[in-house]
Amino acid sequence: MKKNLLLFKKLICGALIAGTAFITGCGMGGDGSATQADQATTITVYSSRKEHLLKPLFDQYTAETGVQIRYITDKAGALIQRLRAEGATTPADMLITVDVGNLWQATELGLLQPTESTTLDANIPAELRESENRWVGLSVRARTMVYSTDRVTEGELTTYEALAADTWSDRLCLRTSKKVYNQSLVASMIDTLGAEQTETVVRGWVDNLATAPFSNDTKAMEAVMAGQCDVTIVNTYYFGRLKKKQPDAALALFWPNQADRGVHINVSGGGITKHAKQPEAARKLLEWLSSPEAQRKLAENNQEYPANGGVKPSAEVASWGEFKADAMHVEAAGRLQAEAVKLMDRAGYL
Repeated sequence: MKKNLLLFKKLICGALIAGTAFITGCGMGGDGSATQADQATTITVYSSRKEHLLKPLFDQYTAETGVQIRYITDKAGALIQRLRAEGATTPADMLITVDVGNLWQATELGLLQPTESTTLDANIPAELRESENRWVGLSVRARTMVYSTDRVTEGELTTYEALAADTWSDRLCLRTSKKVYNQSLVASMIDTLGAEQTETVVRGWVDNLATAPFSNDTKAMEAVMAGQCDVTIVNTYYFGRLKKKQPDAALALFWPNQADRGVHINVSGGGITKHAKQPEAARKLLEWLSSPEAQRKLAENNQEYPANGGVKPSAEVASWGEFKADAMHVEAAGRLQAEAVKLMDRAGYL
């Protein structure tokens, strides 16, 4: 009878362990201690970044700490609305997304909580962190000009505003205004130039378009290559991707506004959700993502710039040359995003 009871207990414990449950007496060693898998913390991340950019980092973090990371990927808008609908029942501990406009929206909807961290303060410059510490930049991208080296000389290019001049009539291509990247660019111009001057510039851009706006940055650069236009505005990593596929493409980057405010920059970033079930574990992951090792990998994976000022960009990104970046707090681009959208609509920028 005793032998049968022991066998029955082993069978029950095996079934429970297989189902990831834990009961005292079923652990190895017979002392009531849990296995490593039982004890492991699991963090859930909602991410609008592509899986191949984050999975290697998450795998490394799990290998180093034992902390499991469950992640769900989708477009930023869909994830923000999901968080909003789930409310206190959300499984998400962290939101990672691109562009300050999306981070700003999540903050305005009350979906993120403040995270006090001396590590984040030390690793990430203040202008790349939300003023109340509800999100922090994790990588930096520049939105700059790409031009045809066959039809444009660097001396012709100066500023974003100058692309509104008559000399660029029928020579300009742009991505649609519906993309958050262009909304943030125009918002940053409003912050610096004021709404009236910015609207004049955007109207000039529209007047100078050689063709209707494109759905993405790559198509805009391909139009330059095809001779439809001579210059466009893109995020630098799109340029890097195209040059990898077509190294002989007659395109080059130009850094505008070097005599004044500098090149518009934006971030991908992350924050801890308001109803996180594992806020401390999520904070540690966020801190690790700001560390030099993680920053190098995160930036290199998408040909971006590290948000950590102590980390150098990859050799490929560095080969594009140094530039003066706009020192505006990126949060302003989020705050003025709605105004930027209305301005672009008035200017006829589709």
